[in-house]
Amino acid sequence: MSIHHDLKVYGGIKLFAGTGSPELSQKIADYLSLPLSEREVIEFPNENLFIKLNGSARGQDVYVIQTTSSPVHRNLMELLIMIQTLKLDSAARITAVVPYLCYGRSDKKDQPRVPITARLVADMIEAAGADRYMTLDPHAGQIQGFFSIPGDVLTASHMLVKHINGTLRSEMENPVVVSADLGFAKKGRNYAASMDMPIAFIEKRRQGNDANAEALTLIGDVKDRDVIIVDDEVDTGGSISQAVNVVKQHGARDVYLAFFHPVLSAKGAERLANLPIKRIITTDSVPLSAEKMELLKDKITVLSVAPLLGEVICRAHEGRSVGEMFNE
Repeated sequence: MSIHHDLKVYGGIKLFAGTGSPELSQKIADYLSLPLSEREVIEFPNENLFIKLNGSARGQDVYVIQTTSSPVHRNLMELLIMIQTLKLDSAARITAVVPYLCYGRSDKKDQPRVPITARLVADMIEAAGADRYMTLDPHAGQIQGFFSIPGDVLTASHMLVKHINGTLRSEMENPVVVSADLGFAKKGRNYAASMDMPIAFIEKRRQGNDANAEALTLIGDVKDRDVIIVDDEVDTGGSISQAVNVVKQHGARDVYLAFFHPVLSAKGAERLANLPIKRIITTDSVPLSAEKMELLKDKITVLSVAPLLGEVICRAHEGRSVGEMFNE
């Protein structure tokens, strides 16, 4: 694709990539027919990071692409340091492109004496010098309100729906969408409406402050139906495993999983590989290692968010509407 430079408000687009998602960064650059700008990222023996730009960004419209999945704190600090480096180099505008934003689950004080770490992350991105931000499917919508700078909060649901309708729908029998928990109910309902399917919900209750939760019951009917379990992210795979077991106990036929962010920490990939599921549909917002892909190779389809992020970068640079991409 080509950039209409006559419409630009700032200097040309400069793309910088952190080390968190190199393949996705390259795909975004390829979509825009632009190179990734060269930089050095050095980790000293004391684990301190040092970043040096190998060319000037003065007066340019800069986009820093960095997901903040594992290693979370290394990737987050790298993002912050790179933003500050660009700020000190007099970049005209800096946009943090964060496909997966860490600490998304720490979005409220739901008990005494706990932090709201998602707000802290937003504050740090602003303090580092970002003028805008761009992210995909944050865990909670209120995270948008933690930022004082403008941003584009995007969803990959259109991609997943298009893939399911275009590739998998013909093989499904009486399909039903199942929201993995009540917190995802509204987005799950949007999924169901987009695919003209009924919806059911799994009600679960978190027992403590660790990653474990107990799935309690199913609200809705899945008997003799193919099931598409939807969620925003899968971490250790514990909750999604319980969801699969619940729908199977209630008579579901084939089970499909659809989620945006394949965090898959600990033994998450191994757990998914052992589940009685037919297909996993996810995105490359979080990079999957070769080992995880090998475990899931017969079940997983990874859709790239590069065209989505690349198009939004182009529109942001040219000052054009992002909403019209989704008929909004």
